[in-house]
Amino acid sequence: MSNLAIIPARGGSKRIPRKNIKEFLGKPIIAYSIKAAIESGLFDEVMVSTDDEEIRNISIKYGAKVPFLRTNKNSDDYATLADVANEVINNYKLQGVYFENVCCILPTAPLIKPHSIIKGYFKLQEGSFNSVCPVVKFTYPILRALEISVDGKLKMVWPEHIKTRSQDLKTAYHDSGSFYWIKTEALKKEGTFFCNQGTAIILNESEVQDIDTMDDWRIAELKYHITHG
Repeated sequence: MSNLAIIPARGGSKRIPRKNIKEFLGKPIIAYSIKAAIESGLFDEVMVSTDDEEIRNISIKYGAKVPFLRTNKNSDDYATLADVANEVINNYKLQGVYFENVCCILPTAPLIKPHSIIKGYFKLQEGSFNSVCPVVKFTYPILRALEISVDGKLKMVWPEHIKTRSQDLKTAYHDSGSFYWIKTEALKKEGTFFCNQGTAIILNESEVQDIDTMDDWRIAELKYHITHG
């Protein structure tokens, strides 16, 4: 069984310039994703898909391969992760190389742990699942969500649950934004990492931090200190 790790890291990040290689506690943040992929021991190849020569050089320094650069078409703001992954798969196919499974690991996921990647892989092998998405439980019941109307009034999004006890509400999860496992044929067929026959593994909140602002970045550093001593 052959597995490919794809770490998508374009050069044109907007909210935090050069985010994918910005220093995170002494190393470029992408180095943590590369390290986790390598230490999992699952992959025949750990590669970085990028359009940027600096990112390419840093990725190679930390152990990843960058056998080709990403096209301009898949480097803009509208390209999806599935578009990027399929481009990588097709480029390998032109070289006569085929991988049965793909794990797309985000370059700004420094809290990711090798054992979680391994857990996701074994989940992919269970039953008839075609994809695995790590998820995190919402820390507050989503069915008690509030919204503010155009005239400034506060109201519940789901008012039918205004008197429902929290413990009686259905548990909800959100995408961890760290990595995704998928069978290559399913990705090509469905064009998304969320397959009809997809499943999930549940991650701890300490392993996850969406990084879109510098406040997010600092929170991720604090979490890393807590989880890594």
